[in-house]
Order: sequence, then structure tokens, then C-alpha cells
Amino acid sequence: MAKIFMDGNSSIAEAAIRAGCRCYFGYPITPQNEITEYMATHLSRRKGCSFVQAESEVAAINMVYGASIVGARAMTSSSSPGISLKQEGISYLAACELPAVIVNMQRGGPGLGSIAASQGDYFQATRGGGHGDYRTIVLGPSSVQELADLTMRAFDLADTYKIPVIILGDGVLGQMMEPVEFKREAPAELPIRPGALRGAHGQASRIVKTFTSNPSELEEINWSLFRRYALIKKEETTYETFMVDDAKLVVVAFGIAARIARGAIRNVRAEGLKVGLMRPITLWPFPDEPLKELAKTVKQFLVFEMNMGQMVEDVQLSLLGQGEVSFYGRPGGVIPTPSEVARVISRLYYQKGLK
Repeated sequence: MAKIFMDGNSSIAEAAIRAGCRCYFGYPITPQNEITEYMATHLSRRKGCSFVQAESEVAAINMVYGASIVGARAMTSSSSPGISLKQEGISYLAACELPAVIVNMQRGGPGLGSIAASQGDYFQATRGGGHGDYRTIVLGPSSVQELADLTMRAFDLADTYKIPVIILGDGVLGQMMEPVEFKREAPAELPIRPGALRGAHGQASRIVKTFTSNPSELEEINWSLFRRYALIKKEETTYETFMVDDAKLVVVAFGIAARIARGAIRNVRAEGLKVGLMRPITLWPFPDEPLKELAKTVKQFLVFEMNMGQMVEDVQLSLLGQGEVSFYGRPGGVIPTPSEVARVISRLYYQKGLK
């Protein structure tokens, strides 16, 4: 199939349409507006599809909730403060076991912050984000091609596990342009998801709700979700490694930070430093077992993030003291260069006496 040169946000939208997304509900916010624009132009022309620019982020996520209940593949997108407004609705989706795809093209924070790219929403995404004991699958793409691929995967995962899936991108990935190949065509029709509300048709009616006054009933719902999360962790954890076979120091980074780190590692490798990269692709579930395996031969790890060190906790929990963890980060929308990160790697490498 031919590759198309397009920006990351548009690649998400096109991939969603090709994955069978039938309903998109959004509200404008930079740096993800191209998703909304693309959906307004292309999804709204397709028979049986719905595009709505909602009156607010709160309205948009509740529209996703309604569309998912009746069996449609539904998506919303926003950026950091807008995603915060959607958290109650995401918690409701999780409680009712409803699939949905939520795109967060992160920007600097806290508060309204800036429109520059950041990775400050890692905690929010990987810890559930809203109230109650729940998780969402979180995917961390690092290229325009991967934005497209993981968007398609997100819809499949959401339907398979009846769970909201978050694509955690950022302003750089959303705005940058790269060649992208779409690996499937939009289906003419998707089968109706089992359990979707399509009318009683002479059968007993069903009510989808999140409230119960029976604590034992709610406890069992939580245990049921927990068992599913354990299965997701077993079956769906994904990651990528780069030059780790002989590495004495491994950089752990995700998303656009991993792209920057890869360039930095090439620079220090040219100087003879044995450095590799471990990139989580599923941020939840986090690839803790592969990281533990790396710790059998590597004792120095550097976590690099465009925040104040949120993924550091997951790396430390994975290693359980088997490796020493250092951190370098730039929060608030500052985007470091590969040369800057290479200097940090080199300094740490020699400080630790690695040869």
C-alpha cells in the first residue's frame, strides 16, 4: 500500500475511520484540533457515522458513553486540561465495561499551562485518572506511523476487553509530518458487539448503570474488573528495545522522549559508550517483567521524560532494587535535543565508572 505524507493528528483520525469508528465527539483545544477537523471533513461524509462538536469536554465524553452503550465504535480526543474534564465519564465507561478510545495529545501543565508538547499526564493516564479502582489500557506511540497503528489496535483492544483505551501522544507527535501506511480499509459494516443495547424486542429490558446500594455487588464488580486487568497485563504488554545486548546503561523513555533518546544513544555509541534504550509501548500495563530481565545484565538505568519523573515510579517498582535508577526530565513543554540528552548520558556514564 502507498504511504501518505500527513501529520500525526490526521493519521489518528484516518486510522480511526479505517478501524470502524462510527462516532466521534470532541471539543476544540490545541494541539489536537486537526483530529476534530479531519473527522468533521471525512467521518461526517460516511453513511451511518456521526460527528458532533460538543458544547464541552464533559458533554463529549458522555456522548461517547451513550454511543458505546448501543454498540458503536466511538472516540473522543482532547489535550491535557480537556482530558481532566473527561475523567468522570471515563470512570463511568470503565464501571459499565464499555469500550471507547480516548486520545490525549499532551501539552504543558498544570492548569491551562501552555500549548507546547509535554508528558505530564502519565500519572493521570496510568493510574486510572478518575475515582474508584479502575484502569485503562494506555498506549504510548512515538511516530506518526505508530499513531496510526496503535489507533487501530486501540479499537480492537477496547472491544476485546470492554475497556476504555487511551492513546497518550503529545503536541510534537500530533503536529509533525511523516510518511504513514494504513494497513486496513474501513469496513463496510462491523458486527454488533455482544451486550450492546439495541432494544428489548420482546425480551426483558436491561439497564446500564454504575450505581448500586449493595457493597457486596460493587465489590464483585471490582474483582471482575481486576481479573480482566490481570489478563490484559499477561496478554497485551508491549515494548521495544534498542541496542541493549551489550549495554551497561539503559535509558527508559516513552513517546516523543524515546525518539529524542534514540538519537542521543546513537551519538554516545559513536563515542564508544555502551548505552541502550527500553521503550514501553503499553504504558499500562507497564512492561515490568522485561525490565527485570534487563536488570540481570544491566545495573544502571536512566529514566528520561518530559515531566518531573512520573514513569520513574514504575521503573523503580519493576526493578525492586535490582538496578540503580537515575532521572533526567524537562517539564512544562520544554523539548530537549538529542545532543542535550547525550551530554546527560555521557556525564552519568562516567560518573558511575562504566567502561
